[in-house]
Amino acid sequence: MKLYYHPASTTCRPIMLFAAESGIEIEYQLVDLFTGEHMQPPYAEINPNKLVPLLEDGDFRLTESAAILKYLAEKTGSAAYPKELRARARVNEMMDWINTQLCRDLAYGLVYPQMLPNHKRPDTAVQQATVAWGQERARNWMKVLDQKLIGSGNAYLCGDMISIADYQGAAFVALAESIRSDLSAYPNVKRWLGGMKALKSWKKVNEAIDGFAASMKDVPFQAV
Repeated sequence: MKLYYHPASTTCRPIMLFAAESGIEIEYQLVDLFTGEHMQPPYAEINPNKLVPLLEDGDFRLTESAAILKYLAEKTGSAAYPKELRARARVNEMMDWINTQLCRDLAYGLVYPQMLPNHKRPDTAVQQATVAWGQERARNWMKVLDQKLIGSGNAYLCGDMISIADYQGAAFVALAESIRSDLSAYPNVKRWLGGMKALKSWKKVNEAIDGFAASMKDVPFQAV
């Protein structure tokens, strides 16, 4: 199998972490987002979305990070994607929630407009309004995650066992630390993320985004 990826991509890192922790052999093909390689042939011809990741398994191609995580977990029989109907439904629910709620407002509404030039609004007033809206919404979802979804009793997002939802969610929540959020307002989230960061492959998988965040240490950010 081959994964077209970029190491700083928030949607690639969950796959990289899951594969590393699970011992899944994958060939990694870098797509350089910073030079626009994803927008040009030949990559744009095999992925019309012009985004990463893309998984190739023989003549089968699959895009979308959550779908790839499910495919790899199913293919390898991983316990991180339980087969029991309700347990699997809970994992699917959590992954949908991450994509449609947390990712939208934390990543695209708050973090990316501050960190990534191509997400920054060209008008100052619009930029400020975008970040303020994203901050308000992201804080709401972080409270839901902290108090209702994880709570004081869960070690992981879906209970006491790690699931592919944890691999997906940890990459997005960790973005908050890139804009220097200390997460003290969300103690259950901080505890859970600390457990994910203790995984043996976390540091290596996240070294690119950590380095990018460190390069912006003097940039003022609005935190969550």
